[in-house]
Order: sequence, then C-alpha cells, then structure tokens
Amino acid sequence: MRGERLLVVDDESGVRSSLAGILADEGWEVATAGSGEEALDAVRSTSYRAIFLDVWLPGMDGLETLRQIRRAGVDAPVVMISGHGTIETAVRATRLGAYDFIEKPLSLEKVLLTLRNALRQRKLEQQSKLLLEQFQREAELVGDSTAIRRLREEIERAAPTDATVLLFGENGTGKELAARLLHHRSRRADEAFVAVNCAAIPSELIESEMFGHAKGSFTGATEARKGKFELAHEGTLLLDEIADMSLLAQAKLLRALESREITPVGGAAPVTVDVRVVAATNRDLQQEIASGRFREDLFFRVNVLPLRVPPLREREGDVVPLAGHFIDRYCREYGRAPMRLSAEAARTLDVWRWPGNVRELKNLAERLVIMTQGEEIRPEHLPEPVQGGVGNGPAEDRRTDDSSPLSERREAAGGDSSRLREAREQFEREFILRTLHSQKWNISRTADVLGLERSNLYRKMKAYGIRAEE
Repeated sequence: MRGERLLVVDDESGVRSSLAGILADEGWEVATAGSGEEALDAVRSTSYRAIFLDVWLPGMDGLETLRQIRRAGVDAPVVMISGHGTIETAVRATRLGAYDFIEKPLSLEKVLLTLRNALRQRKLEQQSKLLLEQFQREAELVGDSTAIRRLREEIERAAPTDATVLLFGENGTGKELAARLLHHRSRRADEAFVAVNCAAIPSELIESEMFGHAKGSFTGATEARKGKFELAHEGTLLLDEIADMSLLAQAKLLRALESREITPVGGAAPVTVDVRVVAATNRDLQQEIASGRFREDLFFRVNVLPLRVPPLREREGDVVPLAGHFIDRYCREYGRAPMRLSAEAARTLDVWRWPGNVRELKNLAERLVIMTQGEEIRPEHLPEPVQGGVGNGPAEDRRTDDSSPLSERREAAGGDSSRLREAREQFEREFILRTLHSQKWNISRTADVLGLERSNLYRKMKAYGIRAEE
C-alpha cells in the first residue's frame, strides 16, 4: 500500500497516535489532523483513500467538516468516530455522505473491517460509474443520416412516457440498442432493464420464464423463482422477437399486459407489477396476423408507439462513422494502438449493401482489429465479397451469376466505386419500376414486395424521378 494515504482527524492526540499506529501496521501511510480546519487544508492539498473523522471537534465540528469535505469535491469514503454518538448523529452523518459510524473505544478488528468494507464499496461505485460511462458512450445511435436522426427524435419523444413501444426492423439493425436508449432516457433509468429473447424460450417454459413459479409447482422446481416481469418491476421489459411466441403464450402475455398482474406457475395469488414494455420484431406483424400466427388483439396492445429501426443501407453516410466507432471500441478493448481506415477502404465499405446491417459491420470491425497488422486498414484486408462491392438487397439484387444485371453493371464499373454506385442506383431504379408495373402501380403492395415502408418507397421514387406515366 506504499504511496496510498489515509487521514485520521481527532482532537485527542492519544486517539490519533493509536489509530495511526494500527493503520501503519497494515502498511498504510497515515496523516493526522487535530481539527476540522486542519483536515480541510489536508484534503485540499493531498489525495486520501479514506478518512477517519471524529464527530466532536473544537471549532468546526465533524459534521460540518464532512459537509465542507464533500463541497470541496473529495469523494473518499469517510468513517465517523465518536465516544458518545447518538442515532440522530449517525443518521445526519450518513445523509451528509459518511460511509459508516464507529464508536470509541476503537476495536482493532472493527476499524480494519470497516476500512476494508469502505474501500470495497468505493471500488464498486467507481466500477459502476465507469460501466455507466462506457454504456453511455456505446449505447448511442451513431450516425447523422436522416433515418437515424428521425429515430433519435422519436426515442426522445417516447422515452419519458410509460407507453408500450413496438420496435420493428430487420435483423441486426439495433433494436435492442434502441430499447436500451428508451430505458436510459426514461424516468425508470435507475431501475432494471430486462431483455427476453422470446424465440429462445421453449413454449412449455415461457410461462415460468415470464411469470416465475412457486416451489414444487412442477418437476425440477426445487425453489421459488421470480419471472422476468417481477425482475423488471418499476423498470423496462424488452420482449425481443415477440412474433416467435406461441399463440398460447401470446394469450397469457396479453392478459398480463392488460391487467398488470401476473400469477406465478403454481402460485396462489396474483402479483401486481409495474413494468414499461418494449416489444421488438423483425417480422411483418400484419402478415403474421393474416396467416394466423399472431394475435390481432396483442398487436393492438403493443403497437401503441411503433418505431422503425432502419436498415443500414438506408442510412446514407453512416457506414464509415459507424465503422470508425467500432474500430476505436475494439482497439481499446484489445489493447491495440488506434487504427484507421484508408480512403479506399472507406469507399469500399460505403458501397457494400450490408445485408446483416449494423451487426455485420460490428463483427467485421472486430475481425479487422484482431487480424490486421499495422495501423491502416486497406481494401485488401476486407473480405472478398465486400471488396467486390455487391451486397444483398431485394430478391433480384441478390443474384450474383454472370448473367445477372447486377453482375453486368459490376463488370462495367471496372472497380471504380463511383461508377459502381451509379450502376447500383440504376439497377435499383429499374427494379423498383419493374415491381411497380407488376403490382399495377399499387404503392402499398409494391412497398410490401420490396420490404420497404410506403414513405421510403415514395422517397426513392422521387429521388430516381419515377412518375406514374412511366
């Protein structure tokens, strides 16, 4: 513990010397002060791991000294000591930020145990703060595209409410991140965020997982267990892949959402829960309803605030900043020197269609940080499909045989990224036109076939100059 100091503040020289001796025997460097004024001078000039502070001091008493220490921005744990303390004094000290309160005569075991616990608590608080700061850095929707700005604005408007939110979008777009941002921006931010992957829970266990069970309620239930709803009480519950739940599970979920009560499996009485629910899916729930796989009444219950998380191919200009964000993150995580994308590599990433969306980009960034030697990432470091510049899009866009229009355009592009972009845009325009003709210019049906929202299809038609007379 060389170089780590403790401060002992007491007006009795005998107490100061005996306490300093105990702590010095444990390897600590110990400074002492005989008054509150001396203690303030000490903490303003030196950093201390912990402070032992007497309540009864001449002049400025211990409680006022503690108040001034906290005002000075000192966050070291403070242990109050007193020969004739009261419960009222202990409560006041705790409210002012003291960690604990011990009485004289001081016990060696009590002093050392309190110090260890105080330092452990301080370490946990610091780790928690660092984790929160890390989450705040990473749990942001990086990018400045129109689509992502719109989503951020919608989250800011929806978060302060308790309304149920339905997040929909393709796999890998960041629906769970959006759900966490909703929670972090809400009044429930200090409570639990519980995520449930509905697709990963067998149908016969869904009720137990969601609502908990009583001891002995079924074979293997050797003890009572809380379900996800209770664990998320006063917080946020994310029901990810909600469309993958069985119809029976959907009925039980609907009942819980409407009544705000759950009954654990084998339990005798219902339990009231206060939970903000966020549902997420990558499926078209209207089609699921039409096919009989999703309950319409549950859809109306969760579709209070629908928010669409856009695919990466619709986030123009976001790919390179996102790639840089993930590369910086993994460089820190793996202890590597900062890495950068070359201009050619950045252009190549920008051309790729990202069928796996943000998840695909994140995984690629991690691979590049691990496998690339040197500090610059060049096109040859990228996977061959990405180097080729052809990503998965609509059905015809996925063809890669030599006879496909896209392959012809890629060959015509000659590897030039600007020509490749033009070729891709020309193909997309023609593909939209063909689909419009096949659907007799019904915008809704065309949007469904293309997997787009009507508003996004209108934007693309406007951008490509597509008019009905074509």
